Amino acid sequence: MRPAPILFATLLALAATAVQATPVTTDSGLIYEAITEGQGDAPKASDIVKVHYKGMFADGKVFDSSYQRGEPTEFPLGRVIPCWTEGLQKMKVGGKAKLICPPQIAYGSRGAGGVIPPNATLTFEVELLAVKH
Repeated sequence: MRPAPILFATLLALAATAVQATPVTTDSGLIYEAITEGQGDAPKASDIVKVHYKGMFADGKVFDSSYQRGEPTEFPLGRVIPCWTEGLQKMKVGGKAKLICPPQIAYGSRGAGGVIPPNATLTFEVELLAVKH
């Protein structure tokens, strides 16, 4: 019995999925940083996605969290802020990423629901759990 090769192969597999990649800024201004690479399907804007997420202001204060509510949320990807529509299409099921959303692809000059002020840059940590085509 040779456990060392099995352990080594397991460590290589874990290293391949835990990424902490260099952030990428897209043409829209989204800053996308993969934390964990997923292995499943990548969603399209027309799909329904199931995610866990935490939303934060620039100072790190959490304004919304599905983790705190104790259950993930599900929604049509094309019906959320443009930052999410763009960012989640870069992910695969099982992946986790950080999205830094400037106001023009978040809630803009109007803000949202008395919680998000106008012209706020928002950071989201998003975990893609499932995609329905």
